[in-house]
Amino acid sequence: MTQSSRIVRPEERGPFDVIGDVHGCQEELLALLDALRYELVRDAKGRPVDAAHRDGRKAVFVGDLVDRGPDTPGVLRLAMGMVDSGNALVVCGNHDLKLARALRGDKVSARHGLAESLDQLAKQSEGFRERVLEFLLDLPVHLVLDDGGLVIAHAGLPERLHGVESGRAKAFALYGDTTGETDANGLPVRLPWAEKYRGAATVLYGHTPVAEAKWVNNAMCLDTGCVFGGRLTAFRYPEQEIVDIAARRVWYRHAVYGALF
Repeated sequence: MTQSSRIVRPEERGPFDVIGDVHGCQEELLALLDALRYELVRDAKGRPVDAAHRDGRKAVFVGDLVDRGPDTPGVLRLAMGMVDSGNALVVCGNHDLKLARALRGDKVSARHGLAESLDQLAKQSEGFRERVLEFLLDLPVHLVLDDGGLVIAHAGLPERLHGVESGRAKAFALYGDTTGETDANGLPVRLPWAEKYRGAATVLYGHTPVAEAKWVNNAMCLDTGCVFGGRLTAFRYPEQEIVDIAARRVWYRHAVYGALF
């Protein structure tokens, strides 16, 4: 097991605005960035391609930028621009990885919103799709920031795997603590890892939608189901403040997750 400088970045001290699962909801993302006091940069076609904070804060996305929502290309264009300019960091989510595999030509099932992303990206240029593929494949699976005080992982991460680059760490960060079984709704059976978490680092994550972002020990899930009609949530670090905005509508209907909102 090794530690990677791409994952462990002690010099990145923030302040940060950590943003939950966007899932292609560009309109809500723009509204949240505005509420957080970021200033948009648009290209010649009027498309948002960057956002800078007037006080030098940095956005951190917990993964799952894509799928299910109405504008995956728009979300990616903005996130890629923010990363390129140094205004954002992004960790890979399971949906992001699956989209990358599909764009690469791997055989994957176009379920759970992937078909929508592929349809939307088909309307973009080949060059843009190539840029998206390169971007998604290059994303770290988790980040250790602020001299080890803050960990960002899409599905969370126990203390023993913080800063570790291994197959186990990658699987946990992408998919959580799963049993390998599925429930009656066809969803993976996930174990509540945060209930046993006793680490010193704050862990911020997403992946499994919750009705409200709240602490479970020193961990917090920021996926508040925007695409299902919930909210898009950001956590201001180190201030420990939550900023969120309501979804404009239900963009993707889900029998289980949609019932939370």
